[in-house]
Amino acid sequence: MSDVVAGLLQAGLLIVLLGACYVPVGDHMARVFTDERDLRVETALYRLAGVDPRAGQRWPTYAAGVLGFSFVSVLLLYLVQRLQPLLPLSSGRGAVDPPTAFNTAISFVTNTNWQSYVPEQTTGDAVATAGLTVQNVVSAAVGLAVAIALVRGFVRSGDDRIGNVWVDLTRGVVRILLPFSLVAAVLLVAMGVTMSLRAGVDVRGVDGAAYTLPMAPTASQEAIKLLGTNGGGIYNANSAHPFENPSALTNVFEIFLMLVIPVCLTRTFGGLVGDRRQGTVLLSVMGVLWGAMLALAWFAETHPNGAAALAAGAATEGKEVRFGIPGSVLFAVSTTGTSTGAVNAMHDSVTGGAGGVLLLNILFGEIAPGGVGSGLYGILVLAIVAVFLAGLMVGRTPEYLGKKLGRREVTAAVPAVLAMPALVLLGTGTAVALPGTLDALTNDGAHGFSEVLYAFASAANNNGSAFAGLTATGDFFQVALGLAMLFGRFVPILAVLALAGALARQRRVGPGAGTLATDEPLFGVLLAGTVVLVAALTFFPALALGPLAEALA
Repeated sequence: MSDVVAGLLQAGLLIVLLGACYVPVGDHMARVFTDERDLRVETALYRLAGVDPRAGQRWPTYAAGVLGFSFVSVLLLYLVQRLQPLLPLSSGRGAVDPPTAFNTAISFVTNTNWQSYVPEQTTGDAVATAGLTVQNVVSAAVGLAVAIALVRGFVRSGDDRIGNVWVDLTRGVVRILLPFSLVAAVLLVAMGVTMSLRAGVDVRGVDGAAYTLPMAPTASQEAIKLLGTNGGGIYNANSAHPFENPSALTNVFEIFLMLVIPVCLTRTFGGLVGDRRQGTVLLSVMGVLWGAMLALAWFAETHPNGAAALAAGAATEGKEVRFGIPGSVLFAVSTTGTSTGAVNAMHDSVTGGAGGVLLLNILFGEIAPGGVGSGLYGILVLAIVAVFLAGLMVGRTPEYLGKKLGRREVTAAVPAVLAMPALVLLGTGTAVALPGTLDALTNDGAHGFSEVLYAFASAANNNGSAFAGLTATGDFFQVALGLAMLFGRFVPILAVLALAGALARQRRVGPGAGTLATDEPLFGVLLAGTVVLVAALTFFPALALGPLAEALA
């Protein structure tokens, strides 16, 4: 009973914190992207880069800016890792090997933060701060910018300009991500998270032996890792490490950091389109899916079917005692629902049923509530699909927020929906079919298949968490997962920007007799059903071979 009460109190506190921030944070982000004035630091950056902040861009130009910026970021981050011995604060670490540097560069630029290396043994403070942390900020800003560009597509009428990518990126960094991260880092330090540039601290263990505990500027990186829904840990144990997440209080606060921007973006969306109820419907769908996944995972973890777990009374393997099952499940459902990928427990050790829930949470497309920006544009694409299906049922041209959804709009939405399933299923199928690749598995049977499926689902959805039984340091997995991260990030982004351009060119139309009301509970039910149905039809066979088979064993 104490675990149940603790879990309910933590979930309740989390909801209260999110409720308190929903209006002010959501309205602040809406003001950031509609403000006609530039801050002095922004003006200086525009002049330095030769950017005209008042010049609007068509979607191909906007997309070229996103792709160009990301390509340069991948190249620079790769070089920083390869040149690590020449950098200050490298703590004596050598150059990162080429496959790992390639994978890591793509991982952090795509907001995935998949880590196939031990951070405290591989990267020094220079790479961690000047390389990885910078990408934690700007990759989140890219997702935020793309989401705002799509919203402008609904707002603008007869105008093919969807904003200015350089202005959106700059404002996302300067006015949202950096100030929020500064406040979060100070609060984390106050709650016991470490912050140091020392390479390590020498200690003597209870056995009398001498040890060196690695140190790092943890709090500053932990803040943006969570606020930007990045997920890469500065320690190999990630948010299970006591330096990153020392107590139950920091655990709840870190979950809050993961959820706050994606949740509040629904308020931003409602404000920008001029109808708060539209944002409320999206938030309701996100909340229902998040709550359902939390309940299912919690039930599975407290009703295990393994002999060891039955003897212990619960699935306690792979979990920190200071968090217990409630804190671990709450963190796991939130991290797989937000594309964060941070972990405070071993996902590979959860029950088959809970593992299936976490995997399905990712395969929903991570829209409950999703990553920074990516969650909003992901659920908006699914909303367009839902409206289109409703239009087919009543025989009328579908409309959403005053824009007709014709061939051009639906054609742009389809790649955004199909890219991820194609990458997950093709990648998993190739991995299990090629000779020798299964040697990377420490488990066979259904659980081994789940490990491979989870890896490609995590990569293609830019999550970054893993079932740790898979050794992904071989060249095949480094390259294959790197490509899944790359295409899983930028194919949907290109499709979303093309959709934004198509919507912006349209004139807004008033609602007619056959227009589906998208600000009412009925549409919320339709949207939630579309999310579940698309995932179920696409992934049920694969889930049946992995986590479902393990849960029923």
